[in-house]
Amino acid sequence: MDHRRFVLDVRGDWACFTRPEMKVERVSYDVITPSAARAVFEAIFYKPAMRWHMRRIEVLAPVRWMNLRRNEVASVLSTRNVQQAMKQGQGELALYVDEDRQQRAALLLRDVAYRLHADLVVQPDRRDPEPPAKFFAMFERRARKGQCVNQPYLGCREFAARWRLVDDLAAEPSPIAQTRDLGWMLHDLDFTNPADPQPRFFRAQMAAGVIEVPPFDGREVAQ
Repeated sequence: MDHRRFVLDVRGDWACFTRPEMKVERVSYDVITPSAARAVFEAIFYKPAMRWHMRRIEVLAPVRWMNLRRNEVASVLSTRNVQQAMKQGQGELALYVDEDRQQRAALLLRDVAYRLHADLVVQPDRRDPEPPAKFFAMFERRARKGQCVNQPYLGCREFAARWRLVDDLAAEPSPIAQTRDLGWMLHDLDFTNPADPQPRFFRAQMAAGVIEVPPFDGREVAQ
């Protein structure tokens, strides 16, 4: 497979990488998860003929927390109602915020900064005839110009991310000088069965501010 490593400096005022075991209140992991990091790259550039594989997360700012209570909508639109509306051309798809509002607490991260390393892998069995070099050039151009398909965010869509392409790692600041076990962290979702994606986890270790991300199919990753 053809691939090339890219590095982004990603920052934001707020972030929330929600732990899946928290059912009601939002409680963030201590740092960005590989799946959230991958989503930042995909928001800038993605095609079905390629995949983003996260390799390393560098934490550039101390982990800081913020408690916040905010209003959320309790319900979600029914998939059945959406499908019915698509078939019939009409249907009830509204959510009335005033009638369905809930106040929930959230434990968020604030003033986050990460350096994300990812491989852009061009699939060998792709239908797209374009050479791999064109995919690499397209991402580099978009990242350098600040272009994106949709606004990259840090866990929740309201927490927008700022990013820049890193060219010279030697000129960049060092990660935080902190080493600790971050416990089991979400790696990504396994879409082998698209109708029932399954989460997969790994034991995240931060050494001098650096988290090495194991391959998704590696033995370090478990359901």
